[in-house]
Amino acid sequence: MTTPAVLLPEPVEPAAGSRVSRPARILGMVGLALLALVVGGALGASVIAEHPPERSVGSPFLSPSGEHWLGTDDIGRDLFAQLLHGARVSVSVGLGAAVLALLVGTVVALLAGYRGGWWDVVLMRLVDLALTLPLLVLVLVLTAFLGRSLPVITLLIAGVLWARPARLLRSQVLKVRELGHVAAAEAMGASSTRVALTHVLPRLVPLMSSQLVRAATVAVVVQAGIAFLGLGDPDRVSWGTMLFFANSSNAVLTEAWKWWVLPPGFALGALVLGLALVSYCVEEWAEPRLARNAGRRGRRRPRPTTEAEPQTEGTTLEVRHLSVRFEGGGRPVEAVRDVDLVVRRGRTMGLAGESGSGKSTLSLALVGLVPDPGRVVEGEVMFGGRDLRRIGRTSVARVRGREVALVPQSAMNALNPARTIHRQVAEAAELTCPAAEARARTGELLERVGIPAGRHHDYPHQFSGGMRQRVLIAMALVNDPRLVIADEPVTGLDVVNQVTIMELLGGLVRELDLDLLIISHELPLLARWVDDLAIMYAGEVIERGPVDQLIGDPRHPYTKLLLSSFPDLYGPRSRLGAVPGEPPDLSRLPAGCSFAPRCPCVGPECTASRPVLVELGAGRAAACFCAGDERVADLFVDPVAVAEGNPP
Repeated sequence: MTTPAVLLPEPVEPAAGSRVSRPARILGMVGLALLALVVGGALGASVIAEHPPERSVGSPFLSPSGEHWLGTDDIGRDLFAQLLHGARVSVSVGLGAAVLALLVGTVVALLAGYRGGWWDVVLMRLVDLALTLPLLVLVLVLTAFLGRSLPVITLLIAGVLWARPARLLRSQVLKVRELGHVAAAEAMGASSTRVALTHVLPRLVPLMSSQLVRAATVAVVVQAGIAFLGLGDPDRVSWGTMLFFANSSNAVLTEAWKWWVLPPGFALGALVLGLALVSYCVEEWAEPRLARNAGRRGRRRPRPTTEAEPQTEGTTLEVRHLSVRFEGGGRPVEAVRDVDLVVRRGRTMGLAGESGSGKSTLSLALVGLVPDPGRVVEGEVMFGGRDLRRIGRTSVARVRGREVALVPQSAMNALNPARTIHRQVAEAAELTCPAAEARARTGELLERVGIPAGRHHDYPHQFSGGMRQRVLIAMALVNDPRLVIADEPVTGLDVVNQVTIMELLGGLVRELDLDLLIISHELPLLARWVDDLAIMYAGEVIERGPVDQLIGDPRHPYTKLLLSSFPDLYGPRSRLGAVPGEPPDLSRLPAGCSFAPRCPCVGPECTASRPVLVELGAGRAAACFCAGDERVADLFVDPVAVAEGNPP
């Protein structure tokens, strides 16, 4: 599945009902009154009408009277009875065709918008084709060949009406699938079908309501037109057939047109007007500001499954030469470049770097969630003796949330605002156990992460940032994963809450015997809690090693400058250093070392070729031509000098 490279904040939208203006409410009430009149007449036709609609009960062309309220037609049938019973046909065909068209359109929208790839390409071309065909002419031709019964007519009308709802609903699916709680559900290991039905489909209901009413309006008009042209069901009385027989009997040339032509015409107009007014009100309630109809790139086919190479003993996760590229409208962007990373059994790995260095993109690539237009262009992600890049999308989805859990950043956006926290955590637990057991386990785990039982059925907005982060941790751990990837788990929290969350994570990792990869730009925080540390810059891992050695003796100039920019709370007071310059544009990286334009130690070789990660012994590695040089050990950049225009 596809999710954003970074979990973007979900747009805050007001409640749907608050968007309906007073004029729209008034028009909607008028429309409902008209529909109630028509539907009430259709349902009570057998009781209200004294005569059967299909048999002759009087002389031809009788004028309206107490016995025949609208008179009779050319063979003596009661026109009032035909009007009431004809409403049944118009209402049933209109509603039936609309429901079928919406059902087909919704399925097409979910497959095209959520699955993407060739599903999107094929289905949307079919939609384009269906929208170009003349609706009424197509139904007339097919009716002549397939028959004139009401079920056939209903199916034919639905068959030409599904395309418009499909196109509009697809655009909404494209929007909803990018929301934070949808991406979080995918990261927790929920299947595509489950996420689509549980998190995407409910967000389509307002738009589906408006499309249902709109489709019913068109279906009523089309059915009446077919019957008026003489292609309706000859065994069923409808408003269209009333107009057909009135026209064929030249009723317009006699006084009979007043009670034979006008009543079904007015009734049809009332039904269409009622549906149109209700549709106007529902569309305003549904918030029609949909995401633009952006095309989705086709999914990259998984490579054929091959026998995985054996992993190094004692290794939980091993990343080899992983690269992620985004190819949009401009230059391609290498968000992750040739990354090598190892999470060892029983050790916590930290990943640090400035914002935009590729940390979050790397975390999503590890679990197969890189969004379009991004794709993993090379590399391996070895986990449990398998390359997660080669086992296929379905198999990777089974790994997510069960064996590998992702704690996404921005807890408020990763939780569904319309569901209680207990329901959301239980949904993740149901991936691996029955519903009753999932509910029990959810309650136990929520209490373990510090959320009391009395608050388990509260909604996300009722919690603080730190408490919402606890919910995400519970959601990640509910299925006993082997590896937890925590992406910026304490971003946006105050210092006290940061320490509390880190202590909670550390305690759960030890208690449940988990391995942890934690991503953050808070280097001092990582230095306190992790065993191994890797530093990323411009999409590359430029230095990695045991945390105490890397912090005590950094070998890369960027790591040294980054450390000097944080105060030492326990050492002597000194001026803080700075990293000069700005991070590079990933679409225009320099030919040599990506840090060269900012590096005080830059030499001729740095601009001529790109350094690679070189093992330095004792688990240390750095990608720098002057790694371990005395210039790095003594490196310090005075921020005052940089501000005054005197860079080193």
